[in-house]
Amino acid sequence: MFGFRSDGKRIKKIDPFMKIVPHIMFERTDAMVNQFQDYDCEGIDNYIKEKRKAEGIRFTYLDILVAAVVRLLSERPKLNRFVVNGRIYKRNNIQVSFAIKKKLVDSAEETTVKMTFDGTESIYDVKEKLDAVIKENKGVDKKNKTDKIADAIVGRMPNFMIKILVGFLKWMDKHGILPKSIIDGSPMHTSVFLVHLKSIKMPPVLHHIYNFGTTGAFMSIGQEKYEPVVKDRESKEIVVKKIMRAGVVIDERISDGLYNSLSLRYFKKLMEDPTLLDKRNEDVKKDLD
Repeated sequence: MFGFRSDGKRIKKIDPFMKIVPHIMFERTDAMVNQFQDYDCEGIDNYIKEKRKAEGIRFTYLDILVAAVVRLLSERPKLNRFVVNGRIYKRNNIQVSFAIKKKLVDSAEETTVKMTFDGTESIYDVKEKLDAVIKENKGVDKKNKTDKIADAIVGRMPNFMIKILVGFLKWMDKHGILPKSIIDGSPMHTSVFLVHLKSIKMPPVLHHIYNFGTTGAFMSIGQEKYEPVVKDRESKEIVVKKIMRAGVVIDERISDGLYNSLSLRYFKKLMEDPTLLDKRNEDVKKDLD
């Protein structure tokens, strides 16, 4: 309450214009900036192949995606902010949420998981955590913290009671009195929400950012496609390459357009050259106070 929260610290020393923007665009869906971004898969595929051959480690596109997101937020901390009740906060840690099927069939239930990082992780650290989380949540009989909270809160409540309860939880969140246990279990209180549509051979989408919670960005990656691209500007030679497209949605209230643009350019660099993620990041950048 009064600007204090368990998941972040209010930023007071901020540009006056950025300070007023959340009062112009009060809801997260008012402030969505959407963009598609293409990644050349050659560097990704070579990295996966070489690591498997030299080290016997089977990296996946998801490993690289999550590791790149963690490294991006550790180097570009403004992207790890969030807005609640017109106030801008910096998040206490880096968190990544995503949905997984408990079994890869239509009838299987879907669950969401949220992973927490401190920003120092290498791609090896990320893979180890990711493998453990996926293994822990696979299986129709498995229930994680998010599932248990949802069951405990709504259970067999009638629809009108769920509506009232969710409205009350939103009010509590807005005023900083939502219990820490709910925030910790909520996949919508996260730095980035990922959708791995490549795994089901679907193209990427531009997904809305939830008004409930604190999600600052939403990213989806889709199935790769072979496309003609210009090899270089001088020769203008056209070649066919395997391209993966991502749909990125960012809350523009947390950082300005130039910062977002340079951040996405850096993210593209990380995705196309995963060797940059091999070493741990011992110099995590700090946000403003």
